[in-house]
Amino acid sequence: MKNRTIKTIILGLVCTSLSYSGYAQKDNVHQRSSEYQAPVDPLVKAKLENWRDQKFGILIHWGIYSVPGIIESWSICSEDWIERDSTIAYNDYKKWYWNLEKVFNPVNFNPDQWAEAAESAGMKYLVFTTKHHDGFNMFDTRQTDYKITAGPFKNHPKANVTKHIFEAFRKKDFMIGAYFSKPDWHSQYYWWDKYATPNRNNNYDINRYPWRWNKFKDFTFDQLYELMTDYGSIDVLWLDGGWVRPKETVNDEVRAWGAPIPEWSQDIDMDKIAAMARKAQPGIIFADRTVHGPYENYQTPERKIPDVKLNYPWESCLPLGDNWGYVPNDNFKTSHEVIHNLIEVVAKGGNMLLGVGPKSDGTLPLDAVAIMEEIGEWLEKNGEAIYSTRSMDFYNDGTTYFTQKDDKKYAIVLLEKGTKIPRSISWKGNLPKKGSNLKLLETGEEVKWEVRNKEVFVNLPAKYNGTTAALTFSFN
Repeated sequence: MKNRTIKTIILGLVCTSLSYSGYAQKDNVHQRSSEYQAPVDPLVKAKLENWRDQKFGILIHWGIYSVPGIIESWSICSEDWIERDSTIAYNDYKKWYWNLEKVFNPVNFNPDQWAEAAESAGMKYLVFTTKHHDGFNMFDTRQTDYKITAGPFKNHPKANVTKHIFEAFRKKDFMIGAYFSKPDWHSQYYWWDKYATPNRNNNYDINRYPWRWNKFKDFTFDQLYELMTDYGSIDVLWLDGGWVRPKETVNDEVRAWGAPIPEWSQDIDMDKIAAMARKAQPGIIFADRTVHGPYENYQTPERKIPDVKLNYPWESCLPLGDNWGYVPNDNFKTSHEVIHNLIEVVAKGGNMLLGVGPKSDGTLPLDAVAIMEEIGEWLEKNGEAIYSTRSMDFYNDGTTYFTQKDDKKYAIVLLEKGTKIPRSISWKGNLPKKGSNLKLLETGEEVKWEVRNKEVFVNLPAKYNGTTAALTFSFN
């Protein structure tokens, strides 16, 4: 298909595609398993604790779906929650989508600017989509030509974008996470053209065609080997597509999630993958999403914050807008909302991974960058109560959340946007010790306080007139 024809089709389909992009992403949420198995490898345990110290990361979904600005991958999946233009045949739509590779040319790509924006937001680790479910590779894999380095961007000095993104974020001392989709809908070893593609699962009986599934296992292993050996130090392997799993891990909880489950086992031999990855990257953390067991080193609730504190490592994955990737005119959260989410997540013992999607030209949306800067301004003054902290048994009192670090405690009082800051703040539980100094982190000033009827009352400095998403106090 010629580029001119593809561009014409894009113009014809963008409007209809955009109409369902936000809806679809809200409807398709990766669930969190209730079981957790702690790692035993001391190197993994040490890296996991280091990761827990970081608290705030950025999740970057970027691929061919950014060209028309639609939901990542899912529009080519034929499940009943997905809407498409009814005048376009399904197979024609898939061909159009996959051919977006021929016009994906991010000429303004500058990973150093991405890293600077994330650093200014107070983020400390990165998870980047090296490949999403559609099978388009954002790294120079040798296993297929369906990749960023085979299209119009191939002659750019930074065409192997994953390599340069990882390098840019490493220079900012970020922990590095490689997102990788276990399913690959473009691969003939996963979605075989002999059959229709009715849902997210592989579309042939693995028991009948074991040789084809073995080819897919080799394909997956070889791609992950490339990522683990050719792209520098990697701290997290973030495996998405939890329906690709051994059949024995499908329990009643998994069935209750409502996703389609095939009769056969989609086992890709995680033992072999893990042995290879940890030989190349000692101590690497696995986030094999929803597949409870030795390779779900932390859990990843999506688009939600757990109702209560969790006593094992976890990470809330929340998009800045309604969508993970770039969609024009997306409904972004305010910096106030993001800061409040981060405070709640950290107080409940988790990390927060904020999704930001670059545009097809390789730039981050300017309104997203502005919000990120506002978040960073709050963290610059109050981050002591966030980074390297741990949760407390009594982690909140109404709109006040608590964290701790060594022998120091923090009270973080959420404030509604636009409201006047009160002259006095109070909370119950986690009271300062008698004679303790209680400090307002934003200004570094010590404040007056007293306890009455098991409730602490704090007087703000008379000259304080700051506007902020939350007030943070430190005490012993």
